[in-house]
Amino acid sequence: MKTLDYLHLDASTTGKVVDGLQQLLAGYQVFYTNLRGFHWNIKGRGFFQLHSKFEELYDDAAEKADELAERILMLGGVPVNSFSGYLKTSQVKEVSGISCGDEALKNILETLSLFIAEERKLLSLASEAHDESTVALMSDYLKEQEKLLWMLVAYLSGECK
Repeated sequence: MKTLDYLHLDASTTGKVVDGLQQLLAGYQVFYTNLRGFHWNIKGRGFFQLHSKFEELYDDAAEKADELAERILMLGGVPVNSFSGYLKTSQVKEVSGISCGDEALKNILETLSLFIAEERKLLSLASEAHDESTVALMSDYLKEQEKLLWMLVAYLSGECK
């Protein structure tokens, strides 16, 4: 007995969705670790604001990783759960030693840009597979990330005159 048997989804088309979810899960796990490093190591101007923001972001990344792993399971897959597996699969690269706020924020912008591209592809694959739950999940992520990107770009846009 499989959950997929009751979801009225075709196993052959959901396989591509599961692959996309695996890649996204790996990315979120690497991103989470990068964010923890930013949170721990941030120094200088903006410390209090960024320290809190990085914590908010890594909490969100952890929640998304859990949602993605559960969706993989619902679709009949087995989520990767080793960091070596994440590093092999993820387009997000691990970073360390970043203590400058602007450098950390630029890394976050690049990572969000990668996620947005992956999520748009996954949204399309899920739509073709008639997997509306994954479509909705990706749509929610995109809406949230587009707003976050806008806010981070505004933050990095320089001093007020």
